[in-house]
Amino acid sequence: MHMWTTLFRRGGVFRTRGKQHFGMVELSALAAILFWIIFLAGLPLACRLGLIETSTLTLWGRYCCFAIAAIGVDLIWGYAGIMTMCHAFFFCLGAYGAGMYMTLHNLPAGKIIPDFMAWNGAESLPLFWLPFRSAFGAVVCALTATGVFAFLFGYFIFRRRIKGVFFAIITQALALAAYLLFSRNETMLGGSNGLTHFRYLFGMDLYSENVKIGIYIFTVLMLGLVFFLSGKLTKSKFGKVLTGIRNSESRLRFAGYRVEGYQIAVFVIGALIAAVAGMLYLPQTGIITPGRMDVKASIEMLVWVALGGRGNLKGAVAGALAVNALYSIFTSLMPEAWPYILGALYIVTVLYMKNGLTMIK
Repeated sequence: MHMWTTLFRRGGVFRTRGKQHFGMVELSALAAILFWIIFLAGLPLACRLGLIETSTLTLWGRYCCFAIAAIGVDLIWGYAGIMTMCHAFFFCLGAYGAGMYMTLHNLPAGKIIPDFMAWNGAESLPLFWLPFRSAFGAVVCALTATGVFAFLFGYFIFRRRIKGVFFAIITQALALAAYLLFSRNETMLGGSNGLTHFRYLFGMDLYSENVKIGIYIFTVLMLGLVFFLSGKLTKSKFGKVLTGIRNSESRLRFAGYRVEGYQIAVFVIGALIAAVAGMLYLPQTGIITPGRMDVKASIEMLVWVALGGRGNLKGAVAGALAVNALYSIFTSLMPEAWPYILGALYIVTVLYMKNGLTMIK
């Protein structure tokens, strides 16, 4: 009798857990449907009907770019356990790549070089600007530069098994060095003023409402594509190994895995995702400066992922969107209080909600 009672209770537990799991799946699917309805259809329609301003739609487009970058951070930090503090640098490499192409195609009639080059005594385009005359060359060069730099950096760092706080410090130093380099006028990248004054993209007027809506929709679709591909990656054997590295790197090394190869690969993938986000960001904001790649910007990306939930792609997206929406609200109402509010949210999340605010699995 006792055996049948035990089996019955165990079966009840299994059925209860199955119902809970099924309920979570339904909740997750409902959240995804609501997201697509609101962001892909609702906001553009509201803008077309005049219910919201075009600037508001563009603002959410920039937030979606941040969400794409947050997915890359989550792959590196949330799944592989590598705290990177230079992700904003890769974001800006993509933005600068798009900005160089747009700068050359927005020059006033009769000019062959931007004003900031003429002010530095240049009479012709530097050689490294030449591939950015075409859109294809700009995309290829920006992604190639990002991938090569991330690979070389990761190769020398991970091969030496530098991790934890030491890795965070080195990436922080990299972000600071990049910020100082791009701020110099001698680099022919606009100095501290960056790249700006864009009116046209592929011959389309960026001030046009139709163009702004089109760029926004394309950004949301790219967010969905990056999310889908990243989800496939995390569920593959590669993703399982990343999780194993995060949980116990020494065990994987003992089992014969080349941990450095996986770390380098995910670091490069995350960097390329950030570069794509940067390319989409620039046409919607109209300016890119070295200030976007400083250490503070990279730390903010970590905060998005931490608040949304590490090791959870839905949490990374939700965290990026929610934190930036709160940023817009509080910097308008009480700008002095925002750093304290953000810090308080982060502390509460770390102490009491280690899985993040969303709890969506």
